[in-house]
Amino acid sequence: MDLKGKTLFITGASRGIGLAIGLRAAKDGANVAIAAKTAEPHPKLPGTIYTAAREIEEAGGRALPILCDIRDEHQVKAAVEKAVEVFGGLDILVNNASAIDIRSTPHLPVKKWDLMHAVNARGTWVCSKYALPHLLKSANPHILTISPPLGVAPDWFGRHVAYTLAKYGMSLVSLGLSEEWKDEGVAVNCLWPRTVIATAAVQNLLGGDEVIAHGRKPSIMADAAHVILVKESRTCTGNFFIDEDLLRAEGVTDFEPYAVNPGVELYPDFFV
Repeated sequence: MDLKGKTLFITGASRGIGLAIGLRAAKDGANVAIAAKTAEPHPKLPGTIYTAAREIEEAGGRALPILCDIRDEHQVKAAVEKAVEVFGGLDILVNNASAIDIRSTPHLPVKKWDLMHAVNARGTWVCSKYALPHLLKSANPHILTISPPLGVAPDWFGRHVAYTLAKYGMSLVSLGLSEEWKDEGVAVNCLWPRTVIATAAVQNLLGGDEVIAHGRKPSIMADAAHVILVKESRTCTGNFFIDEDLLRAEGVTDFEPYAVNPGVELYPDFFV
């Protein structure tokens, strides 16, 4: 199975994991709506919605760049409707956009708490809300959220309380939606990496080149997402997938091509 002709709406798809998922879908001939905030080049962040659109089209898909801040309900509604208007429907929502700040409680400004929760949990819910009426018309509707498996280990909270709660908010929203919409056949799942992934967040906030050297490329998350998104939606919902475990279950045995530096020890992700 593939995603040929399917329409994906991916938040935060101008770079990183979101773009990688779009590129993998584009190889199948999918339509990809790129909903993100970056329209002009940023000094510290690679890519814009327009450069991402060019990459997706070069990979074989159709692209629609949409300037959208998912904190704004009206922008989200308009962006989803624009994608449906251009592509004729919506099959898949990927909740990838996320804000991160791992500073401890004494050092974290309250506005950063507000930002993370507005983007992560609230943004995931708002995008899902406005996507739902269109997803219900799809033959195989999926929502995939890039967020971690749920757990209550104190260590995960103690290192970065605000960020952990913000990411868990995405996971809890997705878990709730999977139960709420299972009878309608809408699959809602979460996906998270086993290792560090080489993204702008790691580059700028989580250790830079030293940490990236011990990580994997975003393509591993894209391949894992593809495995999920081609599954029958009525039989695959409410799961918290880990990229490596999912791909192993699909028969992948060689993970060296995903490594930034093959043969180097990999650093585990925060939450696994």
